[in-house]
Amino acid sequence: MSHMPKQSFDYLRIFFAGVGGQGTLLATRLVGEAALAAGLPVSMSEIHGMAQRGGVVESTIVAGDLASPMIAAGEADVLIAFEPLEGLRALGKCHAESLVIVNTTPIIPFTVAAGQGDYPDLDEIYRRISSQVQRLIRLDAAALAREAAVDKAGNVALVGVFAGTGRLPADRSHWEQGLGKVLPERLLAGNLKAFSLGYDLGAAEIG
Repeated sequence: MSHMPKQSFDYLRIFFAGVGGQGTLLATRLVGEAALAAGLPVSMSEIHGMAQRGGVVESTIVAGDLASPMIAAGEADVLIAFEPLEGLRALGKCHAESLVIVNTTPIIPFTVAAGQGDYPDLDEIYRRISSQVQRLIRLDAAALAREAAVDKAGNVALVGVFAGTGRLPADRSHWEQGLGKVLPERLLAGNLKAFSLGYDLGAAEIG
């Protein structure tokens, strides 16, 4: 698919929300490296919860003509959520024209597992998200990773979906360069396949 010409691109604010162990920060680095390869200014920040215990992990990328990596409420142009509930929790960062990409595999919080609460109904999560943004894309990132025969490549598949939408003016070669920067060579082939599967899904969603 054709990407937005760089001359028409001002900036893009991308907010990432996940839990520890999902590879959220590696995914953030991948987006940043692809943007840099495309010649775009990039700033990044990350916020760790109790990542080693499955706590919240949030990070941001701002690509383009903005100096600060901070994303306030209502400013995120793109939300990439590695888990449905985390997508709902981060919804306040979005605005009416935002794109939200959500991995559909829930990770049950410790409080819910301990009987101290309930996990929201998934259909209700998606309804609430889609009612407040321009577009919601849902995918089973783990299934794409399995198709690529790399169990831990769900994060890369999720980024692939974002790449395929063309929201960031980076060519496919820039994304592949980014993968080469953030992954060791022994993991590259399988992750490239997972990325490609996600990329094709994202391109098909946008049409």
